[in-house]
Amino acid sequence: MTKQSYTVIYESDPEGGFVASIPALPGCLSQGDTLEEAQRNITEAVELYLETLQDEHELVPTEHNIFQGRIEVAF
Repeated sequence: MTKQSYTVIYESDPEGGFVASIPALPGCLSQGDTLEEAQRNITEAVELYLETLQDEHELVPTEHNIFQGRIEVAF
């Protein structure tokens, strides 16, 4: 069993709860009513995503050269 680490982006959903996405895995999204639920759900989504890639003999993406930061702008 291989272990891999990915950056997760959590965003508040205007209708409530949180949406989670993995930039290195296009289309891999999940949601939850709480951050904890969103984390559990995105973990399961990533596991299924990677299992599908392996079943289809596709390369499993690794995360590299992803930088996260914040900027402040005045307008």
